[in-house]
Amino acid sequence: MTERDALARAIYAASHLTGQFTLRSGATSTEYFDKYRFESDPTLLRTIAAALGALIPSGVDALAGLELGGVPLAVALSQVSGLPAFFVRKEAKTYGTCQLAEGGELEGRHLLVVEDVVTSGGQVVTSCGDLRERGGVVEHALCVIDREAGGPAALGEIGVELRPLFTMGALAAAVR
Repeated sequence: MTERDALARAIYAASHLTGQFTLRSGATSTEYFDKYRFESDPTLLRTIAAALGALIPSGVDALAGLELGGVPLAVALSQVSGLPAFFVRKEAKTYGTCQLAEGGELEGRHLLVVEDVVTSGGQVVTSCGDLRERGGVVEHALCVIDREAGGPAALGEIGVELRPLFTMGALAAAVR
């Protein structure tokens, strides 16, 4: 078994649930990956971050972790890559600094959006647009799991390449 296969099995074992679930996209599914179960395990999170590090495209100068699940991934990935991390809210705060993204200035930064699980890509598309409106340059996004439900195509329509660590199909194949 390769290290990649072992990681796929570990992610699947930690986070795969069955039942009836409503996804963020509104679709329903009998399978769910509870990303907080792999993000809250420090050893597994470190291993995931190391594997994601290999997917970082050249020219990126900061990570943009999306609220909430993308934030721990961005922090761990920052530790292994040396890139600074921004923490991106779904909506700008209405108090204090009123920022959408915390961690510094976005203007002109080449950002790599970091997300946990992508289904239709709706929130990632929205967040990429929000970051671009604030001067960030966004051409790539990373995720741990692509549920293979249209996310890469939706991101492609706005000029963003999604680089998943695993697809849902690849995770299922690893445990067979």
